[in-house]
Amino acid sequence: MKRISMLRVTLTTLFAVLLAACGRSDAPGATDAGKPAASKVIKLGATAGCFADQIRWGIQPILEKKGYTIELTEFSDYIQPNIALAEGSLDANTFEHVVYLEKFASERKLAIQPLTQVPTAPLGLYSHKHQSLDELADGARIALPNDPTNQARALVMLEKLGWLTLKPDVDPIRASEKDVATNPRKLELLPLEAAQLPRSLDDVDYSFVNGNFAISSGLLLTEALKLEDTADRYINVVAIRTADADAPWVRDLEAAYNSAEFKALVAEKFDGFVLPVIWRGAP
Repeated sequence: MKRISMLRVTLTTLFAVLLAACGRSDAPGATDAGKPAASKVIKLGATAGCFADQIRWGIQPILEKKGYTIELTEFSDYIQPNIALAEGSLDANTFEHVVYLEKFASERKLAIQPLTQVPTAPLGLYSHKHQSLDELADGARIALPNDPTNQARALVMLEKLGWLTLKPDVDPIRASEKDVATNPRKLELLPLEAAQLPRSLDDVDYSFVNGNFAISSGLLLTEALKLEDTADRYINVVAIRTADADAPWVRDLEAAYNSAEFKALVAEKFDGFVLPVIWRGAP
């Protein structure tokens, strides 16, 4: 009986030791919280077209060489990518400029921030009905983005073309239809979701189309009747969660977007794009 009792004690002690070992935070594949260690999977989101292609053709191969697995999700709107990022369904996204990102994050109280700029196709004014801007007629229908920051860009372009004027004290970053001071040609402004702008070309006289959606719909930058002289603040960025800012994979992602390998791809595949500020003058 004593031997049996001692055996039970020994087995109980051994079992307790094993349980303790399994629960230790320094056990293989565990973190301090006892959760699985962070994998090398990076979940990226982008709007369909050039930004997704930049990831697929350039960023993904670079990061795969470092041992990462890239999962790419494509979006057709400007709302869900940031929601998915903030909620953790994505690790990073690219589709927006910093003006839009900061406004969106502030209004919705999201802890997301820019990481680095990416090559960006400029906003353009296109038409399927007219060969030039000189064919503008009174009452022409003009489609433009309905999100505030990109609509402001379109309105500023319209003012530069002399098609309308904005109130003298308006902030050009925040201009809206309410800020139109004069509209002598009685233009009909039609705000639409950015993804719908290429499809509007058969129904309107002229349409502003964001560069990524223009390219994804088959339009060429050279087909635009007018391209925006894109300000640095409207160059698109990679966005991440603020909590991840110092993570090693974030540094690797940033390095990939600014690597010589990616720059060579952009020169070959994305001619005419506005380049990140830090690239200018760099080899």
